[in-house]
Amino acid sequence: MKRSLLLGAACCALAAPAFAQDVQTSVEDDLSANEIVITATRRAETVQDVPIAVTAIGGDLINNAGVTDIRGFEQLSSSLEVFTGQSAATGTSLSIRGIGTAGDNPGFEPAVGVFIDGVYRARAGLALAELPPIDRVEVMRGPQGTLFGRNTSAGALSIITEGPSFDLGGYAEVSYGNYDAISLKGGVTGGVTDTVALRLDGIYRERDGYIRDVNSDRRFNNLDRYTLRGQALVEKDDLTIRFIADYSKTDEQCCGAVNVVQGPTAPAVQLGGALAGLTGIYAGKPSERRMAVTPGRSYDEAVEEWGVSAEVTYDFETVTLTSITAWRDWDVRRNQDIDFSGLDRAYREGYAPGLRDFTQEVRLQGSAFGDRLDWLVGGFYLNEKLTLTDRVRFGTQANFYGDALFAASGFELFDTFGPSVPEFGQVLMALNPAIAAAAAADPALFALLNSPLPAGPVGGGQVADRYRVNTEALALFTHNVFDISDNLKLTLGLRWNHEKKKINANLDAISPTCDFYLDPSTSILTGALAAMAPDAILLTCNPTVNSEFNGLYRGKRSENEFTGTAKLAYAVTPDFMLYGGYDRGYKSGGYNLDRGGFDSVILGGDGGQIEDLEFDSEKVDSWEVGFKSQWGRAFTLNVAAFYQDFSNYQQLVFSGNSFVTMNVDKTVSKGVEAESTIRPARDLTFRLGYSLVDAKIKDGAGLVGTPLEFEVGKQLSLIPRHTITGAATWTPPLTDTLNALVHADFRFQSEQVTSSQSRGIADNEGFAVVNARIGVASADNKWRLEVFVENLFDKYYHIGTFAVPEQPGTIAAYPTPPRFYGVSARVGF
Repeated sequence: MKRSLLLGAACCALAAPAFAQDVQTSVEDDLSANEIVITATRRAETVQDVPIAVTAIGGDLINNAGVTDIRGFEQLSSSLEVFTGQSAATGTSLSIRGIGTAGDNPGFEPAVGVFIDGVYRARAGLALAELPPIDRVEVMRGPQGTLFGRNTSAGALSIITEGPSFDLGGYAEVSYGNYDAISLKGGVTGGVTDTVALRLDGIYRERDGYIRDVNSDRRFNNLDRYTLRGQALVEKDDLTIRFIADYSKTDEQCCGAVNVVQGPTAPAVQLGGALAGLTGIYAGKPSERRMAVTPGRSYDEAVEEWGVSAEVTYDFETVTLTSITAWRDWDVRRNQDIDFSGLDRAYREGYAPGLRDFTQEVRLQGSAFGDRLDWLVGGFYLNEKLTLTDRVRFGTQANFYGDALFAASGFELFDTFGPSVPEFGQVLMALNPAIAAAAAADPALFALLNSPLPAGPVGGGQVADRYRVNTEALALFTHNVFDISDNLKLTLGLRWNHEKKKINANLDAISPTCDFYLDPSTSILTGALAAMAPDAILLTCNPTVNSEFNGLYRGKRSENEFTGTAKLAYAVTPDFMLYGGYDRGYKSGGYNLDRGGFDSVILGGDGGQIEDLEFDSEKVDSWEVGFKSQWGRAFTLNVAAFYQDFSNYQQLVFSGNSFVTMNVDKTVSKGVEAESTIRPARDLTFRLGYSLVDAKIKDGAGLVGTPLEFEVGKQLSLIPRHTITGAATWTPPLTDTLNALVHADFRFQSEQVTSSQSRGIADNEGFAVVNARIGVASADNKWRLEVFVENLFDKYYHIGTFAVPEQPGTIAAYPTPPRFYGVSARVGF
């Protein structure tokens, strides 16, 4: 126990020295500025000793930067990008070195694995609850195909929280800021016996939204959430057990989007809004953070998550056994005005994904050959049950919108405008004498061509599309470090991955218009409409609500894959290490849970097949070389160069009407990363990071005719080529009993394409975001008072952009948060 407490104290002392608690001066003086103890190789080693590219962030630095959930870590790690789209819970994705997975679809799994206290979180949204007190964060850059769970083809984010202490202690913290932001945090820990210690932490946050609805007094992108977390630590002789139980809940309005570009359909949207006495599309600047929403349509997003885990470690005489058992339960229910306007075209109601994950990991670790070999073998098992209910409904102006668009072409479909605009069938007879003659001889055909199409009823569309995907994943792995000589080490790792998925789907939609198109007796009109105005078919029978795809579907897939690592590290001197090697990574295939991925017979397809929703696994071969160096305790510099070759890279892209999943034959990410920690004085620390990332699709052979056809050879969306991060922390003593804190951190990104649909239209120019914190604290850290600000210069940029569904040429954006500022006070014992 004493050894683990010493390592933990050293970690906290050197991550960011401001206000570190219970740190002995002798420990701090003996260690260098970047010797944070990490477990990226499942061994307790310092950052400088592991031959992998890893960014270690200490808990105090995280507090000073104001990080409250995993999205904030990108401010402190230049290679990490975090994107939140139309949902915080289901639309958040992470990328490392330009590679990640984006898309609001729970069937599409991440490429960056997230682990909290060793427990795998199967989706990024499962880790978006308020963070408890953090010991450290490890950002592992590049494929982690040997040791970390599954689906880490781009990298892994490992979060290690503060555990229970046998010394009695506690804290209470309150903060208040603009937008009526309130945060309450508290915790207590201590030993209840000589072998058992407990810890309890609680967090509550609320804040008004910063996006305003111009059609009401509503605000979006607010916060209303809380987290409770209890832990128990048992330490007896050679046995250590850590139990964790947590519960989190959010009930918020997320996520609003602002208009950037109005396309040719905007007049129809504006007309529909005006007829209802509303604004259709707000035409102001995106930086005003205003949007038009239909009254009665909400962006409610409620998340309930809980879980339990037990980590058991037993030290035998020569072998250490580690077991991590966990259960996670995650449920989301959200609504959305999916036309992103004051026009009531369509809305999503009761979108409800859920995950039930059981994971088990076992590791055996020891040494041999006179400690020349440090060996590790283990296994990992996951049993996951994913459920999804989706409901996309017709709004009150769904039929009006179609007719408003095509009235300019001289026809309508649903008789919205009455005799003033002819029906499409009437126009068809006027243009085609043969059809007119046939109609004159056939009363039924004549009636058909002179009648409006059957309209979609208000509230129609998806009654309920229900999906269930069961996943079983099994892996066996070994990771071994050989001391070839005192200065030369060889690391070899191998992992066998087996995975199988079973899908069941029950799809049910009401769409009279789609039924009309599918009726053989109406084929003459449907065929003519498809030939003369194919967009009318897609608009009035969107694949997302196409009743053609109603029914039961079943499918299954399985795969086996070997991954691993091979690295050499040479210590030129005790303070300078060269390393290089190869990693093989893998991300499993699966199913896109969206009926929009089916092929419609109306448009010449072969109908709904479960294989239409299936996508293959992606694989990566990665090469890396680098060095790690330090000069005394005041300066470290670590540099890595990498080349990552992805095959079957998974992409979720918007086709204009629905999302489709694609495998890209060849994608390459290459670049250089540098990190430095400078500590010229005991109370002054600087951290700098730089990433040059060149991430492009290299082979477009299979992309002709797809939304990615013109993306070949261009930097991937949302990935800046250059990123610089920096942080400075100064904690000078003011008196014998009072210390000061001055902290600032920044992230600069070069020009960035915000989506493939808006390339060259809504790109971000280079920008920087700066956070700062100033405060005072007692020398014994019993209390502290701070003033903080996030986005100090109120910089606006697009977090991401997208083509608005069924509004070609119209681009909307998820806006960056504005400047947040406030004051916080903390007391402890």
